Amino acid sequence: MDLFQRLSRWLASNASWVVIAAAVFTFFLPSAFNWVRGNTQTVILGIIMLTMGLTLTTQDFKILAQRPFDILIGACAQFFIMPCVAYLLVHVFQLEPALALGILLVGCCPGGVSSNIMSYLCHGDVAFSVGMTCASTLLAPVMTPLLMEFTAGEIIEIDAIGMFVNILIVTIIPVGIGCYLNYTYSKKEVFPKIQSLMPGLSVTCLACIVGGVVSTVHDDLVARGLMLFLWTFAVVFCHNSLGYLLGWTAGTLAKFNMPKKRTISIEVGMQNAGLATVLAGTFFAAQPLAVLPCAISCAWHSISGTILAGIFLKLDRKK
Repeated sequence: MDLFQRLSRWLASNASWVVIAAAVFTFFLPSAFNWVRGNTQTVILGIIMLTMGLTLTTQDFKILAQRPFDILIGACAQFFIMPCVAYLLVHVFQLEPALALGILLVGCCPGGVSSNIMSYLCHGDVAFSVGMTCASTLLAPVMTPLLMEFTAGEIIEIDAIGMFVNILIVTIIPVGIGCYLNYTYSKKEVFPKIQSLMPGLSVTCLACIVGGVVSTVHDDLVARGLMLFLWTFAVVFCHNSLGYLLGWTAGTLAKFNMPKKRTISIEVGMQNAGLATVLAGTFFAAQPLAVLPCAISCAWHSISGTILAGIFLKLDRKK
């Protein structure tokens, strides 16, 4: 058990590089992750969301009622800023339909699970971060299909009902099961040890999802060369960076203190790109390149979140 706990801590500390390593490995050996398709991909995301639920307590959900103004501002910023920025970038970069669908889907998804860790690292308001993640995840089955209908309806017909059901199955139900298990067995001696393995399991699952995506788009990447990757990365970079900046701006306008401004910046900028990846593969299978911006976002959001947390800490040391 100690060995697995150490391995889990190492995977969590090096999440970005593990995901990138999986992507590079799959590029040179695409058959390695051919099995991560369709329902398998959905199950893997469900496991990631289950690991999130296992770490949540009833106190985390009480935050939604105890701090309604903070959560309202956070949720509005989350589901307004990122879809709008994605829609703007699609037109500024004149993206082809498949790539446009991918970046719009990332923008319309809820906040990322690892944003809570980043808020903790940069001395943000962790309770607020957890509350925002809970709120955006609970709202996702309704908000994500609705926002995709608004932003991407002109590109492709959106199966809003199907997307609602899919998000319900892969996010709300696994999180609910995880919360129930935490509530029921948290007093058991072995349970904290099981919880300590969840970060490593989550990173491993995310690496598998990214590997499956690279396997799917491998031929297009080879045929169209480095420019396709760089062009897509440029869009992901702008989307993520503007999310951080505008999230901070939203916190400033709401007169939040420094920890809360840091938290809302990270929460808005970091998206649940794993969910976007699964949705793209499920609902836009006819446009295989739609998963590429999602996969790049999976890796880059973790890297940029770590960098931003480091910048905040350096500012603290200077003061």
